[in-house]
Amino acid sequence: MGEQESLYEAVGGMPFFEQLVDEFYRGVADDDVLLPLYPDQPDLSGARHRLTLFLAQYWGGPTTYDDERGHPRLRMRHARFAIGALERERWYQHMSAAVAAVSPKPEISARLLDYFGPAADHLRNA
Repeated sequence: MGEQESLYEAVGGMPFFEQLVDEFYRGVADDDVLLPLYPDQPDLSGARHRLTLFLAQYWGGPTTYDDERGHPRLRMRHARFAIGALERERWYQHMSAAVAAVSPKPEISARLLDYFGPAADHLRNA
């Protein structure tokens, strides 16, 4: 990654985040702890769309997430779901596996995982 290059640019843009999120939700779709947190989305398409846009924007991509949904307000948006230690661990497990599956350069992988751990902790509310 160059000094002025965003992570979004370094990974090749939106296709990377689409693949990452697809891998993540592939795990969620078979997870008996996390899947019930998506009762209105049996195919997880809405969640996939939102997470893809959020991650792309967070890492320096287009502001489509803000344009569609406003400020992320992650804790507020997740407050209606009981997210305890088990849910946090399962979420991080699937996201870590997704990062490994898309196999970015080690420095990219480290930056992603350094963000996902604290982000998962931040959403715990139970």
